[in-house]
Amino acid sequence: MRDVTYSLALSLDGFVIGPDGGIDWAVPDEEVFRFATDEVRALGVHLMGRRLYETMLYWEDTDREPAFDAAELEFAELWNALPKVVFSRTLSEVRGNARLATGSLAEEVERLRAEPGEGPIGIGGPTLASQAEELGLIDEYRARVHPVLIGGGTPYFAPHGRKVDLELVETRTFASGVVHLRHRVVR
Repeated sequence: MRDVTYSLALSLDGFVIGPDGGIDWAVPDEEVFRFATDEVRALGVHLMGRRLYETMLYWEDTDREPAFDAAELEFAELWNALPKVVFSRTLSEVRGNARLATGSLAEEVERLRAEPGEGPIGIGGPTLASQAEELGLIDEYRARVHPVLIGGGTPYFAPHGRKVDLELVETRTFASGVVHLRHRVVR
């Protein structure tokens, strides 16, 4: 059965989006960008909400490609090839290698887990991940903690009122001070 992983950059005070809606504080250096690229390379499919989908369309804009360096071109190629499922109440269509979800989050995860395929099911975006956590769907958390306090914004997780035991699987500290933490849910 394929695992569901939640991977996202966050500030030391636990936010993924700043109070102004920005993520400029989380722009990765070359080493962290390479690490994130390798995470995407390993995925089998990625689930996301509308806001993350719209943000990630940046990588599908072929007008930008001439300005991409080699690492960015590699990431764009991997990202564009990766199957994506978008959860949205407002979008009527998506582009690229994406499809709109036809079922609930639990139904889509169950369907994807049952399909043959390699690589984990990635989930991105704090709102969708929070819903997945409430349903007990997440198997692994991968947090890249940036050495900055942004003082507010959208948290990595909204409070859900229950305890979830985790086991530390991996840590890595990058030269920039970013710390990668990988935890599995103890079931």
